Amino acid sequence: MAFPIGAGLLDAIVLAVVEEESTYGYKIAQEVREVIELSESTLYPVLRRLLKEGCLCTFDKEFNGRNRRYYQLTPFGKVRLAQYRADWREYCEKVSGVLLKEEQDK
Repeated sequence: MAFPIGAGLLDAIVLAVVEEESTYGYKIAQEVREVIELSESTLYPVLRRLLKEGCLCTFDKEFNGRNRRYYQLTPFGKVRLAQYRADWREYCEKVSGVLLKEEQDK
């Protein structure tokens, strides 16, 4: 993709992935990679920041004899995700209005 991904957009994507169901870091990374290039070393600081901000909470669950940390959206995280979605819709409309103006005029 030719466009850089900022922290806010990355936060929004991670929250949207976790919204569906509680999930663990590696699976989050796989789902995010379906839409943007992302390394696990980039993902975990994002998860820690979202935890610190109260958007996510965690719980551990045993898997194959070891604990796996799961991330879950908090009520505050749901509010934040709704705001990101509203901001994204507005942003897309504005950018499309300029970037795709020629196509829209036809």
